[in-house]
Amino acid sequence: MCIGVPMQIIEILPSCARARSRSGEHIVDTALVAGIEPGSWVMVFLDAAREIISEEAAEQSANALEALEMAMQGKSGFDHLFADLVGREPQLPDHLKPAPEENT
Repeated sequence: MCIGVPMQIIEILPSCARARSRSGEHIVDTALVAGIEPGSWVMVFLDAAREIISEEAAEQSANALEALEMAMQGKSGFDHLFADLVGREPQLPDHLKPAPEENT
């Protein structure tokens, strides 16, 4: 299993970039994405940027990773890291919702 890590681009280098994550600075391969600029957020898998993401998506992903680390350490109390989900009813994607019944 491969887990994506959100990182913010600090500096563009030839065929790669220097990026910052919660764990520090990294050099990431940028061959798979175009239009990266300093300040851009990217999702990184195995030291390769795979897509440009929004700052909001980066924050949500970083929060989920922090909650995962807490759970692995046997800690609880990480509801605040899922503020966008707490108190919300689960929603099925449209393609999984039952078809509306037709009146005959």
